[in-house]
Amino acid sequence: MSYEIVKQAKNKCVGTKKVTKTVEQGKAIEVFVSKDADPRLTINLVALCTQMGVPVTYVDSMKMLGKACGIEVGAAVAAVVNE
Repeated sequence: MSYEIVKQAKNKCVGTKKVTKTVEQGKAIEVFVSKDADPRLTINLVALCTQMGVPVTYVDSMKMLGKACGIEVGAAVAAVVNE
């Protein structure tokens, strides 16, 4: 289900740096975090999302999240963007 939301989203961004910037700018609608990603990469982003009121959805696999985003490698985080 969550992967379908990412797959169908018109605007999305992938990667901790891009997603963090998008959340800070208030453009993120929802953030997706892989459960198998290194917590050191995701913990600050999850805290920022909580502070900014952006919903965080956890997904099982970096590989599947990357595939849903249309990239060949795994993705630790992705966001659906409102633009």
